[in-house]
Amino acid sequence: MISTTIALNIFSLEGDGFHPKLEISINGRRETAILDTGASKTAFDMQLLSQLLSQEEFPAAERLSTGLGTNSMQCFTAVIAELKVGDFCIPDFEVAVLDLSHINQAYQKLGLEQVLGVIGSDLLHEYKALIDYESQTLTLRKTEF
Repeated sequence: MISTTIALNIFSLEGDGFHPKLEISINGRRETAILDTGASKTAFDMQLLSQLLSQEEFPAAERLSTGLGTNSMQCFTAVIAELKVGDFCIPDFEVAVLDLSHINQAYQKLGLEQVLGVIGSDLLHEYKALIDYESQTLTLRKTEF
């Protein structure tokens, strides 16, 4: 079994819980994402992702997305040619593409850096994730590549 361990930066959100933050890479560019075990799908911000992919339009998803502080919103999809998390390079990974500007606006008001989006349970489940809050690490495992 192959594994990789990624450092997490777990920070308090002004008494409103904790957010684990991690570094990822998309097509060679480093970005920051939030680890969200409650998110069923990995989701990235439309505006920020369009800059990374030089793509202004994304195909619409078949259903509306719920969560992320809203009842429902239009959801789009994108395929990331190369998503790197730790030492794992994940080719052709499909993500949800949403307007996450409200999250980055809230972070900005708190003096926090913007995030590209959230790493959700789709990736965490596929790579048998182990989150260690004491050592602030995320370990991903895969039997074969």
